[in-house]
Amino acid sequence: MASHPSQGIQTLLEAEKEAAKIVQQARQYRVQRLKDARSEATREIEEYRRVKEDEFKAFEASHAGNISNVQVAVEKETDDKLQSISEVFETQKDQVLRKLLDRVVLIKPELHRNLKKGALGGLEEQ
Repeated sequence: MASHPSQGIQTLLEAEKEAAKIVQQARQYRVQRLKDARSEATREIEEYRRVKEDEFKAFEASHAGNISNVQVAVEKETDDKLQSISEVFETQKDQVLRKLLDRVVLIKPELHRNLKKGALGGLEEQ
């Protein structure tokens, strides 16, 4: 009978070793799955980034022509306005200059509005 309890203990020890081995394999499997998941996530992220960069480049290329067209239109409009302003200046510069000279040369002697009539009256009497 003495061999029977030690045999049960031996069976328990073997079962414990087997359980430890299974737990170790499960841990290794979990660690490997985490590594695989990380590498797969990294690969998916890179693929997503590549797709989005391609979409952005396509969007940028499709709108680059619009930007240059707008720039050309703005430059043309600016040139037209400058030309129009120059034409108006050329046609009216003589008239404006004449008006300015008339105002500068035109002299109308008048008393200042702050000068009181009483002061004038006193000067006339003397």
